[in-house]
Amino acid sequence: MTTTLPTTGLQLRTLISSGGQLELSLVETPLPSPGADEVLIQVEASPINPSDLGLLLGAADIRTLKSSGTAERPVITADVPEAGMRAMAARIDQSLAAGNEGAGRVVAAGAAPAAQALLGKRVTGLGGEMYAQYRCLNVNQVMALPDGVSAAEGASCYVNPLTALGMTETMRMEGHKALLHTAAASNLGQMLNRICLADGISLVNVVRSAEQEALLRAAGAVHVCNTSSPTFMDDLIRALATTGATLGFDAIGGGPLAGQILVAMEAAANLNSTGYSRYGSSVHKQVYIYGRLDISATTLPPGVGMAWGVGGWLLTPFLQKIGAERRAALRGRVLAELKTTFASRYTAEISLAEALTIPMLQAYARRATGEKYLITPNR
Repeated sequence: MTTTLPTTGLQLRTLISSGGQLELSLVETPLPSPGADEVLIQVEASPINPSDLGLLLGAADIRTLKSSGTAERPVITADVPEAGMRAMAARIDQSLAAGNEGAGRVVAAGAAPAAQALLGKRVTGLGGEMYAQYRCLNVNQVMALPDGVSAAEGASCYVNPLTALGMTETMRMEGHKALLHTAAASNLGQMLNRICLADGISLVNVVRSAEQEALLRAAGAVHVCNTSSPTFMDDLIRALATTGATLGFDAIGGGPLAGQILVAMEAAANLNSTGYSRYGSSVHKQVYIYGRLDISATTLPPGVGMAWGVGGWLLTPFLQKIGAERRAALRGRVLAELKTTFASRYTAEISLAEALTIPMLQAYARRATGEKYLITPNR
């Protein structure tokens, strides 16, 4: 493949200064030359996931957004509260690139056969710094997309699909027989629902509106509990008792929801108990927090019993834990079901410059359920 490449490309950068200000900008960076086992990708599409926003926006107060620069090279700034600065200490005054995953065409490759085999092909990659026109990655960080799969279809191959599969894998590994998921009407939640339906896994979906409940039921979900319903706790206990779900994955993080889930799991276990114990059920109940849509404190009330756990769950440590063979199997399933089980839908496709406009930034920073934005860096 013969391609005349530019010497530089645009990259979206995020910086939090020691003066307490977030700055988002587009920076011209030199194109790297691929090493022997590397490929250079012209990035065609990269999604904005909730996990990307933690790096992109840090602890900035979105209400203080200001815009400067030009239409082609916009600059966005926002204030970072003092409490947020303490949490950002490790990244102060560092210009960081963002974007966990994306897809595009390999336009240059190193000498190794595995790299040369990808030259000219459309690939999907996970390696960070994907909000850029070009990205150099090791061949182990990319997968060739099947023929007929667009960059937009392949851009979200990693974070959401592997997180959803990771939840069911964790369920099996830890000896649970069913699971619960919050923010269940999200792109990830809809993927998880499709996986569970296909694999015969009982799933309790927790949503926050009647519209989201209707969406999931139309997609075949059996157990859907709406936090805005006056009967939420009764509905939740009934669903947990029916399914036997003792494992929950919570994308909300803060507030009372994780505690409510544990209380409901304890109540469900007691419904199925044959005797009384002053210590509560002996069935272990586990909630993993894997997102922080609510950044307030997580609260746990009485009534959870004594056999329970709350912890954090992240995709990368999970993938390292399961080993290369299982990782390859999960990735293979994602590619095989990319247009069905693992299909992603986008609210809008935006350029790098459009991503740095106040209205658009406010839109994707809302983390609204069912809304997902795709950056197309070379548009």
